[in-house]
Amino acid sequence: MSEVIKKATREGYGDGLVEVGKVYDNLIVLDADLAEATKTNIFKKVFPDRHIDCGIAESNMMGVAAGLAATGKVPFASSFAMFSAGRAFEQVRNSIGYPHLNVKIGATHAGISVGEDGATHQCNEDIALMRTIPGMVILNPSDYVEAKAAVKAAYEHDGPCYLRFGRLAVPVINDREDYQFEIGKAVTLREGQDVTIIATGLTVSTSLEAAELLAKDGIEAKVINMHTIKPIDREAVIAAAKETGKIVTVEEHSVIGGLGSAVCDVLSENYPVKVKKIGINDRYGESGPAVELIKKYGLDGDGIYHAVKKFLN
Repeated sequence: MSEVIKKATREGYGDGLVEVGKVYDNLIVLDADLAEATKTNIFKKVFPDRHIDCGIAESNMMGVAAGLAATGKVPFASSFAMFSAGRAFEQVRNSIGYPHLNVKIGATHAGISVGEDGATHQCNEDIALMRTIPGMVILNPSDYVEAKAAVKAAYEHDGPCYLRFGRLAVPVINDREDYQFEIGKAVTLREGQDVTIIATGLTVSTSLEAAELLAKDGIEAKVINMHTIKPIDREAVIAAAKETGKIVTVEEHSVIGGLGSAVCDVLSENYPVKVKKIGINDRYGESGPAVELIKKYGLDGDGIYHAVKKFLN
């Protein structure tokens, strides 16, 4: 059996910026004194004149990004999710969202897997915050390959985008020849007729692990990678509900306002079925090794497996 390759999606962000930057010279990268952590230092080494360190001032950085976008540049404003979506929310809302400027926000270190940095840095609310901004596209890639593709798709999209990346190395699951990334189009990774698992980001790979465990019990789970949370693939959600009758959503984010809420919004209006939301249950995170935290909060393959089994029973 071939060895599983693991890479952090933030590495895909850095490499993706370089790939797109080689083609388009109007791509500018901004960072808030975190280039080594966000991996924009990869871009800085190749294009030092197109990388701007704004210092520990994320709110100001969003204003700079808005100004650059107004002149025709395509800025990628980069920082930790807690600071990009949390600290700078007002500037993102009023200076980028309201005038619908072509700014891309690269938010790394999202979710519980930030690990030892603890609750203050584990942003489990960013998707909920960004969903409230009209016209904001939200991309949450599941692996390194998808992260690079998301950067290209965000650049080609005309309007504000929020890209969510993780700190932890995760399995590469999209390294196939027929892989395509399209904003607003989910990807079915596994077919099944008993239940549908709709996952995003880091939890896509663990949901696939859970599906393997369920199969041993004779339960065939359909697994969907929802890499775009806004606009969500409404057709894929409704079709899955009609096909399996039961939906489980999995996300490394609060169960309030994230993927699960977006899926429920679609189903309540179009095809109501039972939905189980797996995520962070209305609480703060805690300091600890990332892998241990994922397990504790039930986001590993075994945790998802048991949650789905309980839901079905």
